[in-house]
This record gives sequence, C-alpha cells and structure tokens, in this order.
Amino acid sequence: MAGESSLIFITGGVRSGKSRFAENLAGVWQAKYSGQLHYVAAGQPSDQEMKERILRHQRDRELSGLHWRTWEIPRNLSQLSIVLTKNDIVLLDCLTTLLNNEFFHIDWQQEQVEVSKRIETKIINDLKQVAQQTRALIVVSNEVLGAAIPDEAMVFTYARILGKLHQAIVKEADFAYLVEAGVPMRRKGEVSP
Repeated sequence: MAGESSLIFITGGVRSGKSRFAENLAGVWQAKYSGQLHYVAAGQPSDQEMKERILRHQRDRELSGLHWRTWEIPRNLSQLSIVLTKNDIVLLDCLTTLLNNEFFHIDWQQEQVEVSKRIETKIINDLKQVAQQTRALIVVSNEVLGAAIPDEAMVFTYARILGKLHQAIVKEADFAYLVEAGVPMRRKGEVSP
C-alpha cells in the first residue's frame, strides 16, 4: 500500500487474543522506529456488552506500559491521516466494527452490488490513505466467515463485503497473521519488523 510503510493484517475468532497480539506487535514496531502509537477504536458503546468490551480494551492498553494515543473513529478513517507522521504506528481495532458502522450508515435503497462496491472502495481507500502516512498500519479483524451464514440478505452482503476486504488487504499486506487460542500464526511475510 505504501513505500516505506508496512501493512499488517491480523485476524482470528472472537476472544482469540488477536487484539493483545496486535498491541504487543505495535509495541515492537514502536520500539524500533520511535514513532507515536495510535489506537483507532472503531467500536461504539451500543449495549452493555460492548461498553464492557471497550472498558476492558482500555484497561489492557493502560496496563501494557505503552503510551497510546487513542482515537474513537467509527467511520471515515481517512480523517486520521492528517495528524500522522512517517514513524507512527497505527492499530485499527477492528475492521469488522468499522465495516459494520459504514454498512449501517448507507442508503440501501440503491442497487446492493453498487452500494457494496462503494463501501469496499471507501474502506480500502481510507486504509491506503492512513497507511501512506505511517511506518506501520496494523489492521485487526474478526474471522467470521468460517461459520454458517444465515439466509438473510443483509447478513450475506455484509459477509461478502468482509471477505472481499480481507482478500484485498491481505493481497497488499506485508504481513498477515491468524490468531487462534492466543497463538499467532504468520500466514504472509517474513519475520517482522
């Protein structure tokens, strides 16, 4: 996606340890390049479970010993690019939530294929814009495509868009990891950083 910057994709199931791995990896990159750590939280506190999850992630970051600058950006990720420097490390947690926010903010009265393509293009362009301004962009996502997809048009469309986003990001990524039961497995790239 960008010249000297690196794109890192991390996926795994819910509660697989992918966020913790991503935060630790960001710390390794920060130590090597002395850039600012930026944490992009896409989640919105929509219910009690989400509020507790957000608080848990905030506590984990505080206890990590790393100095994060946290941004709550549920949509329009590209706006972050104006405050970044070339040595900064950005962690987006997570792509599935960002997609969800974009997905339900759009007018679905138009042709679904056209709308789906517009969402994919917007998210990919936003990621590229952020990646070009950083040393590393770490994108965390959930692996939800292994489960059965309900026979519901919106759920199927969401899953299709997520699958296309995963493929597009991994194609451009320098490193890709799958985390299962707290164990990261490198699927693309040499040892990083």
